[in-house]
Amino acid sequence: MKIPSPISIKSDPGVILLKRIRALMASEDGVQARLDNFVKVISSSMKVNVTSIYLRAGDELELCATKGLKQTAVHTTRLGLNEGLVGNVARRARLLNLAEAAEHPDFSFKAETGEQRFHSFLGVPLLRGGRNLGVLVVQGRRARIYGEAEVENLLTAATLLAEIAVEDERAGGAEARLKGIRLTPTGAETITGQAFADGLAQGRAVLHLPPVTAGHMIASNTAEEQARLSKAIRKMRRSVDAMVNGEMASMGAASKEIFESYRMFAYDRQWLDRLHEAVHSGLTAEAAVERVRNEHRARMLKARDPYLRARLHDLEDLANRMLRSLGGEDLDPGQRQLPDNAIVFARNLGPAEILDYDHDKLKGIVLEEGAATAHATIICRTLGIPLVGLADSILDRVEADDEILVDGELGAVSIRPTPEDINEFLVRVGIRAQLDLAFEKQRYLKAVTKDEKTVSLLLNAGLLVDLPGLNAVGADGIGLFRTEFQFMVSQRMPHLSEQVDLYKRALKAAGDRPVTFRTLDLGGDKILPYADPVPEENPAIGWRAIRIGLDRPGMLRYQLRALLQAGAGQHLRIMFPMVAIVSEFQAARTLLDKEIARIEKLGGELPKKLEVGVMLETPALAWQIDAICKHADFVSVGANDLLQFFFAADRDNPRVAGLYDGLHPAALSLLAHIADRCKAANTQVTVCGEIAGKPLEAICLTALGFENLSMPVTGVGPVKSALLALDAGKLAKLLKPKIASASDANSLRAAVKEFCEKEGVPV
Repeated sequence: MKIPSPISIKSDPGVILLKRIRALMASEDGVQARLDNFVKVISSSMKVNVTSIYLRAGDELELCATKGLKQTAVHTTRLGLNEGLVGNVARRARLLNLAEAAEHPDFSFKAETGEQRFHSFLGVPLLRGGRNLGVLVVQGRRARIYGEAEVENLLTAATLLAEIAVEDERAGGAEARLKGIRLTPTGAETITGQAFADGLAQGRAVLHLPPVTAGHMIASNTAEEQARLSKAIRKMRRSVDAMVNGEMASMGAASKEIFESYRMFAYDRQWLDRLHEAVHSGLTAEAAVERVRNEHRARMLKARDPYLRARLHDLEDLANRMLRSLGGEDLDPGQRQLPDNAIVFARNLGPAEILDYDHDKLKGIVLEEGAATAHATIICRTLGIPLVGLADSILDRVEADDEILVDGELGAVSIRPTPEDINEFLVRVGIRAQLDLAFEKQRYLKAVTKDEKTVSLLLNAGLLVDLPGLNAVGADGIGLFRTEFQFMVSQRMPHLSEQVDLYKRALKAAGDRPVTFRTLDLGGDKILPYADPVPEENPAIGWRAIRIGLDRPGMLRYQLRALLQAGAGQHLRIMFPMVAIVSEFQAARTLLDKEIARIEKLGGELPKKLEVGVMLETPALAWQIDAICKHADFVSVGANDLLQFFFAADRDNPRVAGLYDGLHPAALSLLAHIADRCKAANTQVTVCGEIAGKPLEAICLTALGFENLSMPVTGVGPVKSALLALDAGKLAKLLKPKIASASDANSLRAAVKEFCEKEGVPV
């Protein structure tokens, strides 16, 4: 019988290359030594005659390292961006693969390099964050086209080289740079994101670097790793407990509740069991944290709901805290050092990571990701720290110690601003300070127009952290209390007592001012963390809000019971969201009546005054306004959804958002119709949503007859200032002929601005 010869297994050249590059990345050599080693690794692994690195030096490309060309050409040979094959790759930011380089029309021979012996050419750009840092080239004596695998390997190597070069420069500053080479950006840039926390800040960039998992993934002693993990968990828990019981206790109930929720993660039995199981399987404690983190990521990233995905940030924060604990770091709040006037840049931050910094020195935060509903955002608002999020690729544009201007009003970040930019910004800071002073003086004034129309300015709220704004800006009450937020930030359905407590606190904070509670507006993009999402093709117009409440009457009645208990002996206002037809309101009102009957039967106390209203968010209900006014005590116009449905345009979709304009004649005509019919029925009507908090739109709403506007806390001052200077009758005369159905204007924005300039209305 013939014995088979041994099987020969050849290692994948790409894998070998990556391993050798990984070793290079871990090296502590200087930048030039690492570049020299890099070209040797490429040449050896890819079996090519020449490997060269050209880096950007201003408007030229400088040969910075080579294996195969003359060493005397290094830092001597330079090419313009339009010169030679290397310039072609840099200019087009695309690879070039040639069998015979000299036959290409862009070929340029540099005698000092000694490259005349080489025929084949493969050049790939060094791209990072949309910037071209240079070109990586391999050449060979034999005329041939490089294969697909070779091209892929060189592209991978180029990506890693770009990281090595930039991180070397970042870590070592000027000392780590090659003479004449600056890979990181130097010019002034402005990146636009979204304003999540209001304010203006000037300072210096600090890059937030999350902890890196240790390189050793396999445990040599499982028992020792279990002990390390247990010790790190205890240390992490102590730091979280300190946050809840320490600084957070003095920052307000809402902030404390956020960290109570965060603490639930830290003490979650299932999470801890998964960590111990991962270590038991043979992983180090650090590797176990990474494995469990990735499992959570995979589940959470499948969710479309922004509130649910925002909880991922808390889990990321907790995983990072565990890695820092394993690494022996001090986890006490405020221990991460900052320079004065620091602007922290990060991909994302959890709430605890913000408190790790000394917030006396922390002047602003900029995130590549983030969310308006994230716990970190709420903490920034509490602390008064401007926060700009969704700033795309900003970490590739900013360097440590860059001068920064953070605009938490417009959602813009200026990096390395020019003196002119700084001067303009400081003028805005001064104007803002003057406006804040003016708004403070107007705080206790009623919003009464020059022609004596009184407008009630109300707040939109949803968490206890919003309630101090009532007194801070002198608001007339809460026009919209979004009750679903309490359900979103919890890991389970809030108990009846917890709901009652929240609603009582809101009523207490308002005193004798009205509070309008909206029942749960779930569904669409708002899915509870503890409920399975219902897949829908069009969730915005699907099973949501009152539709869920009527299909799940037990849940709606449970909430109505909590509201009635909280409002016992007081003035209570309840409204139902997303009502499309009158019968939906009637059905919801029937459920409320059953809860009232239950309390009466049990001998409980009812509200001394109960008003039940409807959230008008659908065009269908707008054209049943006369009918709904027969049944509802008040109407609140949910302008955000109403206009979105009216224009059939998602206001968050940049491709169609331009169609969504609150000052379009058709939109103003619809709103005027609602105001007129509610006035005829003697039914109170309020406008909620973004347009109510914008001075230009708010004065138009007032001119159309609306006497109640509900808005974010930041809108009250500017809107009140505009209303005090407004003659509403004059503006009404301007608007009415322009919103007739015959109008073909796209927007009345320019006309209203011109009116304000003539009349001296600050908008």
